[in-house]
Amino acid sequence: MKELVEYVVKTLVDNPEAVSVTETEGEMITIIEIRTAPEDAGKVIGREGRIVNALRTIIKAASAKQNRKVTVEIITEGK
Repeated sequence: MKELVEYVVKTLVDNPEAVSVTETEGEMITIIEIRTAPEDAGKVIGREGRIVNALRTIIKAASAKQNRKVTVEIITEGK
């Protein structure tokens, strides 16, 4: 899952070197955290959150095949 998210996010942003994706696995859920450069956060979120919602839908479908619950979070940091 992490590799899929990382690939999609790096193709969306202007500064792919600043993208960091971490995956934390728990008993019931896996959390994928995305960190980008501050100026690229909007590109990952999209207008009205459409891009991040589409990404979450893709991950949800892929994780359902593995019987896992996966959530995608975007970590934003101020300049």
